[in-house]
Amino acid sequence: MKLGILGAGLIAQAVATLALKNGHEVMVSNSRGPQTLGDLAASLGCQAGTAEEAAVFGDMVLVAIPFHACRTLSGASLAGKVVMDACNHYPGRDGADAALDAMTDTSGQVLARQLPGARVVKVFNAIMARDIVPHARASSASSASSASSASGATDRRALPIAGDDAAARRQVAAFLDEIGYDAVDAGPLAESWRFERGMPGYCIPLRAASMARALQAAQKGQRVPDGSWRGPRELA
Repeated sequence: MKLGILGAGLIAQAVATLALKNGHEVMVSNSRGPQTLGDLAASLGCQAGTAEEAAVFGDMVLVAIPFHACRTLSGASLAGKVVMDACNHYPGRDGADAALDAMTDTSGQVLARQLPGARVVKVFNAIMARDIVPHARASSASSASSASSASGATDRRALPIAGDDAAARRQVAAFLDEIGYDAVDAGPLAESWRFERGMPGYCIPLRAASMARALQAAQKGQRVPDGSWRGPRELA
């Protein structure tokens, strides 16, 4: 598979690392142009391109940019593609948004409206960038090829996903399994508020059953204090 990435920050780099480790081709991009990504691309072992080139390149595309920048994206090159949305709305960085703050809208729905025709799946927004690579555990299918593999480990972390296209959600779940995560399907994008900023499953290392319970426990208007999820946590 070819993975195009819009963004070159820590989340983009971490997902690129796992994708490359599992044999996929990757192209990263940023708003400043590929000439600024030479060192990063060389260190990762991937290609660098413009955002347009990365969108065309990818069989799947990851959007990992500040939320306010999502409103500048063009959907022409992404129509029909599975677009993994790792963006979060932080009012202090992105500006206030009454609908998002009230959870009557979600950041994934905003991106889907910005990219008509794209098959948007919310994923990778509920894990700290620093945890993406070290928390990955190989799938049971790949464990036979490596005696040192951690696949089948009891501490395999689950990541929540949501999207309006069920087939796209299955494709993203398969990708997560391949790179080292279980997926917990929250349903359509309208339900993705359940794992946005400050919800019980946001950035907390949980196994699949515990993540499913956390999604169900989420209540609109009841967020934990900003930043409280950054402390050390045990997988539950």
